[in-house]
Amino acid sequence: MDTEKRIIEIIKEKGPLIGSDLISHFKKDPLMVLRTCKLSPTLKVQTIGTRYLRLDRRIEGYARLSPSIMREFLTYSVIGLADDPALLIEKADFLIGRIEKISRGKRDLAYNIVSSLMSRFEYGTKEKACFIITGDIVFNMAHDVPRPERSTRKVVQGSDMDIVVIVKDDHADSIMDRLDHEIYKEKCNLLISPYTKEEIDYIVKTVSKVKEQLKFDTFKHMVACKILDEGRFLFGNEELFNRIKQMLIEEGIGDKIREMENKALGFRQRAEEKLLGDNPEQALHDDEFLFYPVEESEEFE
Repeated sequence: MDTEKRIIEIIKEKGPLIGSDLISHFKKDPLMVLRTCKLSPTLKVQTIGTRYLRLDRRIEGYARLSPSIMREFLTYSVIGLADDPALLIEKADFLIGRIEKISRGKRDLAYNIVSSLMSRFEYGTKEKACFIITGDIVFNMAHDVPRPERSTRKVVQGSDMDIVVIVKDDHADSIMDRLDHEIYKEKCNLLISPYTKEEIDYIVKTVSKVKEQLKFDTFKHMVACKILDEGRFLFGNEELFNRIKQMLIEEGIGDKIREMENKALGFRQRAEEKLLGDNPEQALHDDEFLFYPVEESEEFE
């Protein structure tokens, strides 16, 4: 039985399926299953959520979109029959609710961790720094697909909690080392806990460091700026957070990020067109990095 007929048979039996559930029925390359679903007039792929910028050294111009083509299909897409849209919409709505719940849960956990550790500091320390949440969570796109954590290889539950801590320059000497120590302890506790299996990625830096990064003149500076551009206030001094956001505006960082997003969208569209064309193997050869996930980790190392 060819792939398309097998997919139709499975969906008729089980109803619309999330990409990862559909893929579990096949041993072949998941991208070829994706291609079959996209090209079939009988099948429909409903993708939910938001595509957003990620930076990757391996790509000319550094810009790519997240989720990757493969992650988008596996985690954020529902495959159903084109002539039964009601069932497809119902399953897509279920997926939206699930992804939003995961994102909300991870954000709440990040807030509880930060507020708890800051309670161990002296009164007034909260006003010396701001905590910014970034990454999948701020786009309501966090997932819980198990993956190995980079340093320990312990399995964690999907998206990490990316946190940027910015400290006022005149308080850097007094609290930066302790902040780093306390957050690192929480990171280790999460990784070894059999109940959470969550990961924190974080960086602690000064306002002066942010000013240096706003030059947007190296790959690492671009990553830092992009992360601050997408970041949302989590805890601490909200006035300091707003000041950082104003600095981004004054340096035109948002415009630079939007320009990179537009280029990344063009790369993505061309890669998808190649995948659905007559020579999908060429698409993988030419644009392999656009098909698979990448971790934007340099800012947190």
